[in-house]
Amino acid sequence: MAPAEPLFANNRRDSSLHSEERAADEDTALLGGPRKESSSPLSRTSFWREVGLFTWALVATAAVIVLAVFTQHQSLSHGSDHKTPSKPTGKRNLIFMVSDGMGPASLSMTRSFRQFRDGLPIDDTLVLDQHFIGSSRTRSTSSLVTDSAAGATAFSCGLKSYNGAISMLPDHTPCGTVLEAAKKAGYMTGLVVTTDITDATPACFSAHVNIRLEEDLIAQQEVGEHPLGRVVDLMLGGGRCHFLPNTTEGGCRADDRDITKLAQDKYGWNYIDSRKDFDKLELGSNVKLPLLGLFAERDIPFEIDRRNQNDVYPSLNEMAQTALKALEDATADSDKGFFLMIEGSRIDHAGHGNDPAAQVNEVLAYDAAFASVVEFLKRSGEEGILVATSDHETGGLSVARQLHPLYPQYKWFPEVLANASSSAECLAGRLNNHIIQNGKSDKLEEFISEELVRKGLGITDLAEEELQLLMDNPPLSVYTFADMISRRAQIGWSTHGHSAVDVNIYGTAGSEALHGNHENIEIGKFLRHYLDVDVKAITDELVEKLDTFGVSGIAGNSWTGRMPSEEDLELAANHISRTTGNISE
Repeated sequence: MAPAEPLFANNRRDSSLHSEERAADEDTALLGGPRKESSSPLSRTSFWREVGLFTWALVATAAVIVLAVFTQHQSLSHGSDHKTPSKPTGKRNLIFMVSDGMGPASLSMTRSFRQFRDGLPIDDTLVLDQHFIGSSRTRSTSSLVTDSAAGATAFSCGLKSYNGAISMLPDHTPCGTVLEAAKKAGYMTGLVVTTDITDATPACFSAHVNIRLEEDLIAQQEVGEHPLGRVVDLMLGGGRCHFLPNTTEGGCRADDRDITKLAQDKYGWNYIDSRKDFDKLELGSNVKLPLLGLFAERDIPFEIDRRNQNDVYPSLNEMAQTALKALEDATADSDKGFFLMIEGSRIDHAGHGNDPAAQVNEVLAYDAAFASVVEFLKRSGEEGILVATSDHETGGLSVARQLHPLYPQYKWFPEVLANASSSAECLAGRLNNHIIQNGKSDKLEEFISEELVRKGLGITDLAEEELQLLMDNPPLSVYTFADMISRRAQIGWSTHGHSAVDVNIYGTAGSEALHGNHENIEIGKFLRHYLDVDVKAITDELVEKLDTFGVSGIAGNSWTGRMPSEEDLELAANHISRTTGNISE
């Protein structure tokens, strides 16, 4: 029996034949030729309906193409899924936090460390994790690997510049900062850090110098010896030595100027320099602005060490809470809010030193301050937003390390970090001081193995070659101590400098425009947009005063300092700590 033909096969075949005939007739009619038969009103209606449908389809297709092209242009201009924020209105507060040197691996390491230390479940996360919104690309104009100065200039000015630049552009003209523009617009402003207040990140919001090494000049500008006058209302951190004359114990300036006295006498600052004075502030309830608090000659110690000296140094969280309360009270009767920059400065230093125990504790201290800001915004009666990111990653951190040439272990050991009670920096300082006081005596070996290694690092299996290295080369002991703990924890590092890896962005409600991946300058532009301030006007004023404003102590140079030499740029790229030989920032 022959197979049945497909249903409607004959009809389809006939339809195909007749359609060719109809198409020929339609072509003839459209070209104005004779028709086989006169058209009826019904056929004319059908013809115009088809023309109308064709026209509608053409217009719709064109609209879709135009919309697609526009969407693609917006995506290329602003990144995928990036939303242009609407102009904010009314009083508002902006807190911008910088986790200097913290990359994505720092979060992974710290999260697992905290879970182990506190016996927490695997789904327990940091407060930072709960506010993760995107990532940032960090290159500068001079290198794919940025330094903190160029990184912070991107945030403060919303512009790229060269490594070492403190809110200066590649042509060595100043760029206005969001903090300066905020102050000009009537906002109160503040800076909170755990490093020198003259270091790159805080300096980029409040000063302008051609090279970051000019910390004496930065100190002068920060207190008010600045073309715009005093632009900061509150500064808390370290770096007291750059404010004290070289004739004073604890001073590290190149001249004999007392900037703490200048700040008080000429610019009205209230100055404090001790934990006792800090406690009198009552976490911000008893503050008179402007306030300058410098609680260490240089950096405030790493959190792992500071917690054992809590009677000497305030924590980042305490300083952050104090600043929030002080600025909130100061703006209570104002139609403007405040801009506050808070930096977890020493995450970066732990990365430079390749010290994982110091770093996890720095990240946790930063997370605690971040949580305090989140809580502040929740309870505040004013509109406000928190945006946080890093300027770069430091150390090339990897939460894994292959110790032997054979197949690696898929492990790392947070318990090794939990056993440490001191940073490598602290232990290196103790070793060098011990040798200065006692020489390389017979008791040196016991001091190292017992006091530094067993008690400080929690290491009980000190190898003979490790001990010998510490005894033979004390100046580099900071790296030896750090490597000892990194190896045992199986934590890897690729550099003592920075890396070019993208860094995370965090934000509260209102930061949706920063979702996704962004250039770091986009963060800076977001900050100015949220505050609705005119940074360009500040830039124009600074440039106008480039040759007319004078500053004491820099005869022959602009108020932005000397033009950097190649040696200056090299020194800035290898910023050397004066204490333990650490490379920092």
